[in-house]
Amino acid sequence: MNSETVELTGHLIDSGQLSRILDDIGEYGGRFTIDRFDVGHAATDESHAVLTVSAADSSELARLVMRLQTHGVNLVHPGEATIREVTQDGVFPDDFYSTTNLDTTVRVGSRWIEVEQPEMDCGLLVWDDSGRTRVRTIPVSEVRIGDRVVCGASGVRVRPVTPPTTGPMAGQVFEFMQSEVSSEKPQALLVRQIADQMRAVEDAGGRILWVCGPAVVHTGAAPAMVALVRAGYVDVLFGGNAIATHDIEAALYGTSLGVDLARGRGVEHGHEHHIRAINRIRSCGSIRAAVDQGVLTGGVMHALVTSGKEFVLVGSPRDDGPLPDVYTDVIEGQRAMRAALPGVGFAIMVATMLASVATGNLLPASVPLACVDINPATVTKLADRGSAQARGVVTDVGLFLEQLALELVPDYRSARF
Repeated sequence: MNSETVELTGHLIDSGQLSRILDDIGEYGGRFTIDRFDVGHAATDESHAVLTVSAADSSELARLVMRLQTHGVNLVHPGEATIREVTQDGVFPDDFYSTTNLDTTVRVGSRWIEVEQPEMDCGLLVWDDSGRTRVRTIPVSEVRIGDRVVCGASGVRVRPVTPPTTGPMAGQVFEFMQSEVSSEKPQALLVRQIADQMRAVEDAGGRILWVCGPAVVHTGAAPAMVALVRAGYVDVLFGGNAIATHDIEAALYGTSLGVDLARGRGVEHGHEHHIRAINRIRSCGSIRAAVDQGVLTGGVMHALVTSGKEFVLVGSPRDDGPLPDVYTDVIEGQRAMRAALPGVGFAIMVATMLASVATGNLLPASVPLACVDINPATVTKLADRGSAQARGVVTDVGLFLEQLALELVPDYRSARF
């Protein structure tokens, strides 16, 4: 058996972190002994554990250590990173280091280097920038012959997400990260806390990312979303063809999926409205061009354009049209999403499972995020896919956005009602 000594620090018992780590060791066919376990006495105290983990051979042991690093576990003696050259475009070496979304450092030439823009399920690219060694995550589709990537688990350390000690969320991350998803939590309190965190991010100069599904429009919450854009609480929006199409349909025809948003009932020929909306924007050339030409005069997309905010729309095989702004190549769409992430200090995902999981995969674990959906499975799946920092709010998206606008936009009540 090959073995390594690893360590971890945190709320290991209360959070169930140690149990998950031991379960993973068993699932990967490994063995363990607990060499040391210092248990925190007060509720705010962290515990510290040292384990020896073993596996049948060195490659299995490296895979096991990489898996444990998703929980914030590190080698006690990490050594230096092993770096190999890529020999085939779009293919990592077999023993490449598979990244987590935790803040990561790599030891190259006896110096620890911070990994830029941590992201899960990528490799670690090492390159020289005017005599300075840098490391960043890179997806497998982007790697090219001659690129140098980190292989094995040696020389890599991760930093677990720790609860903030100051600000609106001080001492609260632990409860939200580990608590069971439930619709019976005090929704008004959760909305107020999310609003407080959004204010704190804006005050600190950070950017707020929204990931939205078409239910924002279907539930009649677009006016609340527009108010949040204009108030400066939406810096970049990710979505698909549907959110933009139905928002534009509502602006042009007053319907969403052919349903009159003012009366809540279908209208004659309403089923055609979404494709007619797409056709109208395509004739203009783009959403921005439609705004400039006076064709599009309201709605969320109009507010984003006129407020100078970013949006990235990535398509799927089920799209109609699509709108000219939609990325139909998903790899190009991923690139555009990654390019919009620097500076993001908070992410909020509203009524979209697939786009939420896709964005969660791109975000560092240090970026707090809230996931809002009427379906608890959406919130649970996001956390299960590796975005452990996700806080779930199980509620109707229309009611949530109305309440959030009331919290963040001082004149929203009088303007709306």
